[in-house]
Amino acid sequence: MNIKADDNFEEKPSLIDKIKHKIIGNPRDIQDPKIFHKVSLIALLAWIGLGADGLSSSSYGPEEAFKALGQHTYLLVFLALATALTVFIISYAYSRIIEHFPSGGGGYVVATHTLGEKAGVISGSALLVDYILTITVSIVACTDALFSFLPPNFLHYKIITAFILIIILIILNLRGVKESIIILAPIFLTFILTHLFMIGYGILSHVSDIGPIASGIKNNISYDLSTIGFLGILSMFVRSYSLGAGTYTGIEAVSNGLQVMREPKVETGKRTMTYMAISLAFTAGGLCLCYLLLKVNVVHGRTLNTVLADALFGHWVIGRPLVLITILSEGALLFVAAQTGFIDGPRVMANMAIDSWLPHRFSALSERLTLKNGILLMGISAILLLFYTKGSISTLVVMYSINVFLTFSLSETGMVKYFITNRKKEKEWKKHISVHITGLVLCLTILIIAIYEKFYFGGWMTLLITLTFIGICYFIRAHYIKVKNRIRKLDELLMNIPTTGPVNNEPIDPKKPTAIILVAGYNGFGVHTLLSVASSFPNVFNNFIFVSVSVMDSGSFKGIAEVENLKGTITNACLRYVDLARRLGFAADCRMDVGTEVVDPVSDLCASTAKEFSNSTVFMGNLIFEKETLMNKVLHNELAYHIQRRLQWLGITTVIMPIRVKI
Repeated sequence: MNIKADDNFEEKPSLIDKIKHKIIGNPRDIQDPKIFHKVSLIALLAWIGLGADGLSSSSYGPEEAFKALGQHTYLLVFLALATALTVFIISYAYSRIIEHFPSGGGGYVVATHTLGEKAGVISGSALLVDYILTITVSIVACTDALFSFLPPNFLHYKIITAFILIIILIILNLRGVKESIIILAPIFLTFILTHLFMIGYGILSHVSDIGPIASGIKNNISYDLSTIGFLGILSMFVRSYSLGAGTYTGIEAVSNGLQVMREPKVETGKRTMTYMAISLAFTAGGLCLCYLLLKVNVVHGRTLNTVLADALFGHWVIGRPLVLITILSEGALLFVAAQTGFIDGPRVMANMAIDSWLPHRFSALSERLTLKNGILLMGISAILLLFYTKGSISTLVVMYSINVFLTFSLSETGMVKYFITNRKKEKEWKKHISVHITGLVLCLTILIIAIYEKFYFGGWMTLLITLTFIGICYFIRAHYIKVKNRIRKLDELLMNIPTTGPVNNEPIDPKKPTAIILVAGYNGFGVHTLLSVASSFPNVFNNFIFVSVSVMDSGSFKGIAEVENLKGTITNACLRYVDLARRLGFAADCRMDVGTEVVDPVSDLCASTAKEFSNSTVFMGNLIFEKETLMNKVLHNELAYHIQRRLQWLGITTVIMPIRVKI
């Protein structure tokens, strides 16, 4: 039975849709003038969502550096200073990146714009692998901390618990970045308060020990100079400093996630970076000083911070609960830190998709204005990595931190080149370039030592995964370039076709046969569809109605002004189609909308247009490849078939006009 579109046959939401909206939330209205204010983050929330990754690294970064020192723990005072200084240098460098690249994208955008596309894809691929590792490492470290307080017979539930936590984060982020951060904020604040108290009390309660410790440091330095020499001390310090480089992972997160911040984005981003730099420098440097002042030792099965908290509070009446809250807040913060991977990973992915390094669908926003495809891919990849490593934190930590310093190094190199190139425009270029050169030296040193120390212990796996990812990106880019070159021929042939007949200026008659044609911008693809309909169905249709939905993706989701710009662009394009159709002798008009994806808004717009023109047929063009492969389906997502299926269910006759592409 063919049900007409004007029979008020409306598609009811399925049970799956109802469940999805219950869990994830109802769709957002992208044309709401206040929508960007509602979903963006102020500096405090951005510090929680993006700073947790950097701050949580103080749970394991200083400990790794401490272990690398062995018996030479007197170097901790210099390590604390070096750690705090490095945090401020890298943070300052990324503040300059925020100023000069306010659209966000961090290391990928910087490398692409300053060093070229090849450097950009290396930086982007390294970042994506690192963010997947961020999620897995953080969740596994979180479960390790939680299960350290449970009996050993519970350990076999650890991996399934980590799996459930990743699923929870996926759901929270599908609801929206701001919503997920607000839910996780109490955990972050608990960590800040407990560690501020622990470090502050640890230092102030041992002020009287500073003199004897300073004297001991002097004696140890004299002894080591006479035995292993200055170079021996320096090499030991540099190795410890580099192996504790996990402390600096996450600093780049703010510049990568600038798109989610409240206007003015640059000021919000710089303020967020300041919050993160101060909190991380204080926490990491303070922990190193506390290790030295309390003379803590490594205890098997316990983290160094647990040993420290026990030494400080263990003898108090409420000491045990206080230790428990302090250490559990570390584990919980690691859970929050995984959030950074879900915020920044999909945004790097979206930037790469816009540049055709990844499937274009990864730049699409969901109905909740989240990067749904990127969130799902990051979550699934983290789950696969979790089961591949069997939840081993030692294996994951070895794989971690290499890529982030590869990105750091490329970003610093790019900024050095930027200031050299623009030294005539930038008045303070010497001041800025000196910071970036210093950051580059530090990052390269850490990167080289990290690769050398970790290569045979699992670091090779990180490099192999990254190289494989880069290879996939080049393969995808090559495919899109081939298709683009073929479509460009249509533009050259059809964009300015001449017409000889009289122009049809008659008004539209809704009762006459109407062809509803779906178009996306004025191009050869759309003109080809129009001409195909006219030639395939001669003297059938009197009216041509052009329907177009402009998609707001992550590249254009920057403010309500962008929505208006998109409306203006699509209006101009549709009017050009109307003009062409009228010059070809047909009565014509257009219908337009703006959305975050194509299928739903196009289907709704076609349905309403079909009700207006009762004797109508919907037409759309679709790329047809000589050989249909899985890669073609992944990269081109077959939107035409999804729309056709939706409209046919509504009783609307829908025809797909093939546009052949041979590659």
